[in-house]
Amino acid sequence: MKFTTAVFLTAFLAFSIGLFTILPWWSFVITSFLVAMGIHQNVGKAFLSGFLGLFLLWAFLALVKDFANEHILSIKVAKILPLGGSYWVLILVTGLIGGLVSGLAAISGSTARKK
Repeated sequence: MKFTTAVFLTAFLAFSIGLFTILPWWSFVITSFLVAMGIHQNVGKAFLSGFLGLFLLWAFLALVKDFANEHILSIKVAKILPLGGSYWVLILVTGLIGGLVSGLAAISGSTARKK
């Protein structure tokens, strides 16, 4: 139950801080850190909940934006990067980057929590 709550709370707060503030793109790190501090889990579960929360959020948002413009921009970016022109791989890489950053912030929050 804690794991699922942490995943949804991480995604919700990251979406909220991105939508309702003028903070930079990496501001979700603060929310991932605070969620991991607030919901006590071991380090592995904290990383996984932070990773999944942001991976799912960023991949979903990238997919929505990508379908809205019929994959025009993502195919061009995927051709520039060594992704073989695949927009699906670009969306997965986008989610992976967000997930890793959030997961590392969650590890920091989990270890910074006083026991």
